[in-house]
Amino acid sequence: MSTTRQLAAYASVGAVATFAHYAVLIALVESAGWRAVPATLCGYVVGGVVAYILNRRHVFASERPHAEATWRFALVAFAGFCVTYVLMSLFVDRWGAPYLPAQLVTTVAAMFATFALNRRWTFG
Repeated sequence: MSTTRQLAAYASVGAVATFAHYAVLIALVESAGWRAVPATLCGYVVGGVVAYILNRRHVFASERPHAEATWRFALVAFAGFCVTYVLMSLFVDRWGAPYLPAQLVTTVAAMFATFALNRRWTFG
């Protein structure tokens, strides 16, 4: 699959994972009264599980054993988790931005940061 098609598929899978992430984020902020940063980190973990399953099967068609791909994906996801933490802390806690627009910007930044790593290292 070409890089352009793979990036499009990655973004499509990302949309599903992002839906799961945002559902947890919004539920924790609006219903449970959590602060945005811890809520988005919980959502990120849920979205990460969804992303691993769908990316392995539909985007990268990886034959790398789960025992190896899982820890690699987790390490890349942790990098995205750190990007999410830093950006959301800046946008929401420091600059007072509304949490959902801040999360949208953060999601796009994390997607591009993790695509290349997952393509080449996790599933490649």
